[in-house]
Amino acid sequence: MKHYEDNFAHESLPTPDLQPEYNFLDLPQFQHPEMLNCVDRLLDSHIKNGNGDAVCIQTFEEKWTYNDLFEKANQIAHVLVEDLGLKSGNRVLIRSANNPMMVACWFAILKAGGIVVATMPLLRSKELTTIIDCAEISHAFCDSSLAEEMQLVKSPFIKKVSYYNNSDLETLMQGKPKTFDNYHSKSDSIALIGFTSGTTGLPKMTAHYHKDILNICEAFPAFSLQPNKDDVFTGSPPLGFTFGLGGLVLFPMYYGASTFLIEKPTPDLLLEAIQKHKVSICFTAPTAWRVITTKVNDYDISSLRKCVSAGETLPLKVWEDWYHETGLKIIDGIGATEMLHIFISSNEENMVPGATGIPVSGYEAKIVDLKGNELPKNEPGRLAVRGITGCKYLNREEKQRDYVENGWNITGDIFREDENGYFWFVARGDDMIISSGYNIAAIEVESVLLTHEEILECAVVGLPDEERGMLVCANIVLKEKDKATDQLAKDIQQWFKEVAAPYKYPRVINFLDVLPKTETGKIQRFKLKS
Repeated sequence: MKHYEDNFAHESLPTPDLQPEYNFLDLPQFQHPEMLNCVDRLLDSHIKNGNGDAVCIQTFEEKWTYNDLFEKANQIAHVLVEDLGLKSGNRVLIRSANNPMMVACWFAILKAGGIVVATMPLLRSKELTTIIDCAEISHAFCDSSLAEEMQLVKSPFIKKVSYYNNSDLETLMQGKPKTFDNYHSKSDSIALIGFTSGTTGLPKMTAHYHKDILNICEAFPAFSLQPNKDDVFTGSPPLGFTFGLGGLVLFPMYYGASTFLIEKPTPDLLLEAIQKHKVSICFTAPTAWRVITTKVNDYDISSLRKCVSAGETLPLKVWEDWYHETGLKIIDGIGATEMLHIFISSNEENMVPGATGIPVSGYEAKIVDLKGNELPKNEPGRLAVRGITGCKYLNREEKQRDYVENGWNITGDIFREDENGYFWFVARGDDMIISSGYNIAAIEVESVLLTHEEILECAVVGLPDEERGMLVCANIVLKEKDKATDQLAKDIQQWFKEVAAPYKYPRVINFLDVLPKTETGKIQRFKLKS
């Protein structure tokens, strides 16, 4: 039995011998029937259970109930099938900032039997074209405010583009029924394709099943957040990033809670949302937590009970400063687009400041050498993970072989595991600096620099050097930018040698006004190496 009429995505999956090993499926919360559409559980069940009037999505301008979202998603599903000619298995792109209509489109695509490809709003036409050609995308939904770049896309695959926000989609929705019979997908039917960082050349697209989407809702949130229907979620990551999709849509809706969406989130807007709308769970990146800490005393954040950081490792200094100001413990976590969401984290009871944490429910992890042999405790090596989700690159056999070894997902991160089973981040595989025979992790140098009273942010990279192999280079944003002088650079270098191992000190210091970052708050270190 085929999953869909258009089986391109399933035919592009890696062969069974290259797929990750799904483990822990004997746990009841990860058991699913053969036929499964995840929308039934995430959205439709709330209507069936009489909770349709509960608040589902809020913004600074709008408030939608679960019933509002349900009806709009159903109408859009009718538009897809009846007006836009969607066939089951077609890939549908969404181009939008975080807003309620984007969520309605996301659910509508799955209801109609399509596969969602959500993208970041800042992508340009060249990047969009690459994604569309790579995934052979036939349909797209685009917020009319982002139409310009979408209209520049030229691809033989795209057949229909529908715009919303006072545009043609709303016109097509008028008069459509507010009920819809969801497509009977299978639990291992592909629901979404996530593109990993980097959309030049041939990007990597990783597929996730309907069961994967429900599995992550039973993993990290149950382990770290203990959400309930009264929680209000918010955060800064785009919904085109699986960290944002989970934290701002899937998790709140799985538990019948609500989400507060901000199209262009800033630290001040996040704090305003927490104060005015009694947000209780917030997801953002380490760089944002650092800035929010400096502003938090100007707002009432008494409703906030859980703070989540991901995207890149959380410096201990940021954790300590936030805890000192608020008494709240930031929950660090590591996830990956390839794994869909967070797989190592902690909660308030088992947290060790500075450690990323332990495997969340449904996952196991180990540290291995280049041959896949497990390493002794406290010895740095490659992080290997397996469990309820796993990497499934489409049409990229060579990359699949790199990421999946003997059923284990090799994330590209260097970690160590201590004697108590806690995992500690050491470096990204490509962020280890080898200078004069010393292995120096960029994060170690950054953690020291962030304790300096003049430094607001920093990013450390290795630069090629004939004599030493590589030089430690610190790119620093000062709290007061006009203090940037050669003398201050020398003072920072001398100070570093006094508070940390001298061989780790940054031999090159660049003062910058801002660090280059992605939409998700990750520092773009590759831009600092050129």
